Amino acid sequence: MKVFVKEYTVTTSGREDIVNITRLVEEAVRESGIRNGLVLVYVPHATALLIVNEDEPGLRKDYISKLLQLFPRYGDYLHNRIDDNANAHLASAFVGSARIFPLVDGRIVRGTWQEILLVDMDGPRTRRIVVEVLGE
Repeated sequence: MKVFVKEYTVTTSGREDIVNITRLVEEAVRESGIRNGLVLVYVPHATALLIVNEDEPGLRKDYISKLLQLFPRYGDYLHNRIDDNANAHLASAFVGSARIFPLVDGRIVRGTWQEILLVDMDGPRTRRIVVEVLGE
C-alpha cells in the first residue's frame, strides 16, 4: 500500500467563514498517483470543522446561521473566561474536523452536489489542511 500526504494552507476572512477546499483535495489525489483506496481530509485546529455538502451561497449562510444557533458566540461558556471562542470549540467538537472518502479509479467518491467545505468559526486565520491518500 502507498501513502501520500500533502498539506495546504488557506486564509479565511471574518469570524465565521467557509472555504471550498474540494479542488485542493482533488489536486492531492491526482498528485498521489493512487487510484483506489481512501482519502483522509483533516484540519488540525480546535475551532475549525469540515462539512461535506452543497456549496451554494444561501446554504453557506444557512450553515453559519445554524451553527451559531446551536453554538451562540456569546453563550454562557466556562471556556470564555479564558478565551472568547468556546462556541467555535464546541462546533468543531460536535461536527468534526476530519472526513474520509473512498477513492475509486482515481476519483473521490462523493455525491453530485457534495463539496468539501472548511468552516472557520474563529477567524480570520490561516488554516492548515492535511490530505492523506492511502491505497494502490
